[in-house]
Amino acid sequence: MSAQNEFKPSLGLLDATMVVAGSMIGSGIFIVGADITRNVGSAGWGIAVWLITGIMTIIAATSYGELSAMYPKAGGQYVYLKEAYNPLVGFLYGWSFFAVIQTGTIAAVGVAFAKFAGYFFPALNMQEQNILFTLGSVKIYPAQLVSIAVVVLLTQINTRGVKEGKIIQTTFTVSKLLALFGLILCGFLFVDQSHWAENWTTGMNAQKAFVAADGSITWEAIGGITLLGAIAASMVGSIFSSDSWNNVTFIAGEIKNPKRNIGLSLFLGTLIVTIIYIAANLMYLNVLPMAQIAKPEEDRLAVAAASVIFGSAGRAIIAVLIMVSTFGCINGLVMAGARVYYTMAQDGLFFKQAATLNKNAVPQWALWSQAVVAALLCLSGRYGELLDMVSFVVVIFYVLTIIGIFILRKKKPEMERPYKAFGYPVLPLIYVLMGTSFCILLVMFKPEYTWPGLIITLLGVPLYFFALRSAKA
Repeated sequence: MSAQNEFKPSLGLLDATMVVAGSMIGSGIFIVGADITRNVGSAGWGIAVWLITGIMTIIAATSYGELSAMYPKAGGQYVYLKEAYNPLVGFLYGWSFFAVIQTGTIAAVGVAFAKFAGYFFPALNMQEQNILFTLGSVKIYPAQLVSIAVVVLLTQINTRGVKEGKIIQTTFTVSKLLALFGLILCGFLFVDQSHWAENWTTGMNAQKAFVAADGSITWEAIGGITLLGAIAASMVGSIFSSDSWNNVTFIAGEIKNPKRNIGLSLFLGTLIVTIIYIAANLMYLNVLPMAQIAKPEEDRLAVAAASVIFGSAGRAIIAVLIMVSTFGCINGLVMAGARVYYTMAQDGLFFKQAATLNKNAVPQWALWSQAVVAALLCLSGRYGELLDMVSFVVVIFYVLTIIGIFILRKKKPEMERPYKAFGYPVLPLIYVLMGTSFCILLVMFKPEYTWPGLIITLLGVPLYFFALRSAKA
């Protein structure tokens, strides 16, 4: 059993684009639209939330193209932050990535997989009668064990080489893209009663929904600073749904012609997903009345829409689609995440064992350490809390990375830049302003979405100095 010393470039442009799109599309697009509607309550603002998020994502992705061309090696955003600022900032990102960003996203999507598998296997529904046992105040359900089993399975497959992970990623991503396009088309072509005109009478008149105990909804008009807070709260869901597009930068060492293909795959992948997300939400407006979009059963918005389109078979169709979607998403997250820990370990800032590749040229130890943390987070079984915790920290680091483009232009003007950030300096600056505004509004209106992630990130400061001392020892 001999170990490899370096990664094998074996992923082409299609593979890289499928990593971008496949890692982005998990379960969010099927669920979070309900919460967005409860926050802003109008067709215009609901679509605007997805449009703002899509513009931010595409701007960030095209900006990252410059950084990926400058540093076409494993580690991605960790490397960019380290080079633009200092090793501490890079470590804080890597630590947050390991503790909550990547592992938390894997866990959240894993829980969603198990949640929709519950349609076929009722024992997986997270109800009191299905509790297996309790650990203190934590209740353990079969669904949590299923989500852990999926993470373990995909981790094992990815330890066998990047080729195996690539096959799963491309197959499942193409399948869910085609299925989503089909669902959207059916939602416009085969619905007996369209709610399009009715829903668009709300226009840009923002309203907040208040749901009574009996399920009835009352609407209250909002505007001004309250509307800005509602938009920020809504974007927690849309940003989570659109996140993980940067995963392709983590596997740069395994991509053919990375200076060209990473930047191009970032643009193509984020553009495809943004179009799909906006089209899906337009479809919801055609299929369902506003009140049902705001409060479908258990927030399963896509299930409610599919039930109208396909009748009794709709639930099964969406359950299968979401299981395919989340399975492929978890695979992309598992594949990409371990490369960050590998690069950190190479710098002496992570467990030493993570700095090695197995005989299949993949970081096996890093893959399994990621799986352990994700499995522990799966036990929480709280999809919403994981979602809320991740979004705020993610955007902070995205903003810092985009600012890093400006810093590196001044700091290292002599470096080769085969690809330059599109629209520089205007578009990157727009992202910085939009991302900063989002974070400020969350601190003001939804502080509970912010402090858990911040605390976890700041815990990295003493860990950084401990890691330095251990490396010197």
